[in-house]
Amino acid sequence: MQWETVIGLEVHTQLTTQSKIFSGASTAFGAEPNRQACGVDIALPGVLPVLNKGAVERAIRFGLAIGARLNRVNVFARKNYFYPDLPKGYQISQFELPIVEGGTLTIQVGDQEKTVRITRAHLEEDAGKSLHEDFHGMTGIDLNRAGTPLLEIVSEPDMRSAKEAVAYAKALHTLVTWIGTCDGNMQEGSFRVDANVSVRPKGQQEFGTRREIKNLNSFRFLEQAIDYEVRWQIAQIEDGHKIQQATVLFDADTGETRMMRTKEDAHDYRYFPDPDLLPVKLEEDWIEQVKAAMPELPQAKQARYTGEFGLSAYDAATLTASRAMADYFEAVAAALAKADAKLAANWVMGELSAALNKAELDIAMSPIPAERLARLLGRIQDGTLSGKLARQVFDIMWTEGGEPDVIIEAKGLRQMSDNGEIERIIDEVLAANPKSVEEFRAGKEKAFNALVGQVMKATKGKANPAQVNELLRARLAG
Repeated sequence: MQWETVIGLEVHTQLTTQSKIFSGASTAFGAEPNRQACGVDIALPGVLPVLNKGAVERAIRFGLAIGARLNRVNVFARKNYFYPDLPKGYQISQFELPIVEGGTLTIQVGDQEKTVRITRAHLEEDAGKSLHEDFHGMTGIDLNRAGTPLLEIVSEPDMRSAKEAVAYAKALHTLVTWIGTCDGNMQEGSFRVDANVSVRPKGQQEFGTRREIKNLNSFRFLEQAIDYEVRWQIAQIEDGHKIQQATVLFDADTGETRMMRTKEDAHDYRYFPDPDLLPVKLEEDWIEQVKAAMPELPQAKQARYTGEFGLSAYDAATLTASRAMADYFEAVAAALAKADAKLAANWVMGELSAALNKAELDIAMSPIPAERLARLLGRIQDGTLSGKLARQVFDIMWTEGGEPDVIIEAKGLRQMSDNGEIERIIDEVLAANPKSVEEFRAGKEKAFNALVGQVMKATKGKANPAQVNELLRARLAG
């Protein structure tokens, strides 16, 4: 039997507010346990929550970015369950009336484009954190994270492979960091993914029973966890077993999922409107102000790069993988004396990205500012440098710093473009390589390439390659 995978993702994005969603306690990461948990966060008797306006504004921003419907009146509810890191015994979340409903996100999987529908995005508070590894035979509770504002983004079950799920998660990660609603730091838990996975026979309309893989904090783990879970579910069904709805964890060491608990449904949480919080009403003027302050979004930039700059869809997608990358590229292209977006794109995606990856640096931390890279590329444009010499200058700029013009003069890297000088060296090479000359005149093109190599070697790579080719062919023809 052939099987079809069905995947929906729930992504918890920590909002970039400085204080928590219902209290003034700090959201900064890395404090000593329980130093950033105030009376509201730990549910002392008599305390009342006060909604953080900044969290609401970030949710509006996200809703606008995905073309969703913003519920002008949205309501907070209590989600009731007991867990040691949830001091109130309930989590304040949104249920029947979330702030964001609907919307879509377009993803690229290989050369295929796909639109994933988003069901909803709702505001809620985070729970604390259980620390199992720090205490022998015991569990510690750190409530610093309790009350941290989250926007939980729930997709429709539109994805059909682990690769599609990863592409969606990456596109969502790009978007929320792009618009500044989340810093996207997966190691610190700012962007966490839960994957709902089921399988069904191909052609069947009814969904299979799903299992939810919780708290995946890397795209690699997301792909590995889904692939394992799909294989496991298919094997179970083919062996005559039924899949039980459950919450599972992914063990990165073994590459396997394991059941944590049977999965609850919404009615198990006994949701009801929080009596301490009034419904949130969104004024049209405020929504318009947020819309006016929105940056150009990744998809709009991609369309502009392909239309205005003539870049390929692949190049446009790569350059908009992050807002910092797009800003850097545009700064390089704008600073070039003769606007050459393709040259700028090639160097940002090529030499610069390779150096950044090797040094494990984000582009925002590049030791070569955009304007300085543009000055280097300008020396390619005006013939001062060949591509090979430019890479040498780039390496020096990366490791030692400095301006390209200063490095060119100090290291004697200026490209040789004098016809007379190049012709003199060509004559010397031809005289020293009569066999290659004979082979070329007998129709062997490889011999020509060998002669070009000899000329470039004699000039220590400084001769203009195009001039060498042109002058050498002229000499051989004569």
